[in-house]
Amino acid sequence: MKDWAPSIIASALFAFLSPGVIFQLPGKHRPVEFMNMKTSWVSILAHALFFGLLLMLFLIILQAHLYV
Repeated sequence: MKDWAPSIIASALFAFLSPGVIFQLPGKHRPVEFMNMKTSWVSILAHALFFGLLLMLFLIILQAHLYV
């Protein structure tokens, strides 16, 4: 059996946490901007940090598994 949870969780987090798609933290004019489709180096680093922390939470701490 193959465990599909890491692939699905990582893909979903990457899609939702891409800077500027849904929200950007920090924004250019405000602390949080929504759907502006722009990014900066600071927001890329912030979103990468959130991605890594959430991925560790789901895969290592909560041990999510999905066998198909």
